[in-house]
Amino acid sequence: MARESESGLPIEPVYGPEALEGWDPAEKLGEPGRYPFTRGVYPSMYTGRPWTMRQYAGFGTATESNARYKQLIANGTMGLSVAFDLPTQMGHDSDAPIASGEVGKVGVAIDSIEDMRILFGGIPLDKVSTSMTINAPASLLLLLYQLVAEEQGVSADQLTGTIQNDVLKEYIARGTYIFPPKPSLRLIADIFKYCKTEIPKWNTISISGYHMAEAGASPVQEIAFTLADGIEYVRTAVAAGMDVDDFAPRLSFFFVSRTTILEEVAKFRAARRIWARVMRDEFGAKNPKSLMLRFHTQTAGVQLTAQQPEVNLVRVAVQGLAAVLGGTQSLHTNSFDEAIALPTDKSARLALRTQQVLAYETDVTATVDPFAGSYVIEKMTDEVEAAAVELMAKVEELGGAVNAIEHGFQKGEIERSAYRIAQETDAAERVVVGVNRFQLDEEEPYEPLRVDPAIEAQQAERLAKLRAERDQGAVDAALTELKKAAEGTDNVLYPMKDALRARATVGEVCNALREVWGNYVPSDAF
Repeated sequence: MARESESGLPIEPVYGPEALEGWDPAEKLGEPGRYPFTRGVYPSMYTGRPWTMRQYAGFGTATESNARYKQLIANGTMGLSVAFDLPTQMGHDSDAPIASGEVGKVGVAIDSIEDMRILFGGIPLDKVSTSMTINAPASLLLLLYQLVAEEQGVSADQLTGTIQNDVLKEYIARGTYIFPPKPSLRLIADIFKYCKTEIPKWNTISISGYHMAEAGASPVQEIAFTLADGIEYVRTAVAAGMDVDDFAPRLSFFFVSRTTILEEVAKFRAARRIWARVMRDEFGAKNPKSLMLRFHTQTAGVQLTAQQPEVNLVRVAVQGLAAVLGGTQSLHTNSFDEAIALPTDKSARLALRTQQVLAYETDVTATVDPFAGSYVIEKMTDEVEAAAVELMAKVEELGGAVNAIEHGFQKGEIERSAYRIAQETDAAERVVVGVNRFQLDEEEPYEPLRVDPAIEAQQAERLAKLRAERDQGAVDAALTELKKAAEGTDNVLYPMKDALRARATVGEVCNALREVWGNYVPSDAF
């Protein structure tokens, strides 16, 4: 009996040569590291060196997170990935009334340069690559990172890493937006321009499908809506006067990796091919690096279960393998206990060890694109590509990603997919081990890591001390200059950096921009 993929595409019991009848390897595959990049963005891929092994971490105070980062580095992590708490993600200080109960809970609390200084204390910023999962206030956290690097004596042209900086997916699936779409896109264009001049090795945006997948998007929806967002960002930068080849090589993407290995591999290969064609044909990019879809992958947190949590170790290993077989440039493997609470030191170490086993104990790094020419993979790659292109065309018919967001199109499509998954799971048509089949009569006890609730008061005390000791006149003057730039057309990152250097807080800077740009309020269509 034929099955369907996660995207609802048919999976046949047997594939043979007829599946690829009329299929042209030169057109569909090419060579690794060359257009259309189906086989990977680099000629040697992992045969030269493995992917960057990142671990997403951050909780409580900057001091606690700094200790975790040092442990991860000692365990062999090749890149840091910073999780920020919800108030930081929303541009609020820890002592703001709206932040109550959320300080340090889902990531580290960063209120000012003093917190950032502690977060990266003793970590040489010219030696590590740092990814920051931050969107609406991404410019602030990047500038704080640059300021701390300068204090370490590290010049900005030595810094490598990524800011997520993908606000469009916040309107679609995640909700940590601050400003309306138009000024948000203007801010992103300012970041592109700033980094081209000041931090040239930095990846200025990580266009994310991960959070759409966590909200219920199918693999086809994930890449279609993500690439549509990417097109919107490129159009914004070009409209702001930038040459596509000046910024496109620093674009990166962020996808999920599910347990369904075959479709995930096909998804990654299809996404590379679509993006290369769009950049070449629509935007006329000439630099081969502008055509490359480089991406980070995180294993699927939404597929982890609180029931029998050790089974998640198996899920994560399978998901990590799918990402590697699909050609990811960096990878974060989730900890097995994340469906319960923040990862413990041991579970975070086991998550990293999963990647190390894949890299050093298997043979998947011995050859590039191991599934190339597989009847099923090539057929699925073509089918995922065709379905994604069709969905992207619907976004274009609505006037592009922003207009489609205002119509509630992407959100509605994802919600329908999520509802289908929930129905199938409830009916046990979709097997989830330990949840709707193979359950235990009684779960074993598990002691999770917990965040100290006193952190909120501690952060408030630190903020009060900072405001009492700093030069308030300098802060006010810098914030005034920031608002002038926001009202006009000057790049806002330069006055923003001055304000942060003067010890303005994240909340104060975001509030200054709120006064000019306003807050985003979802339409009734949502």
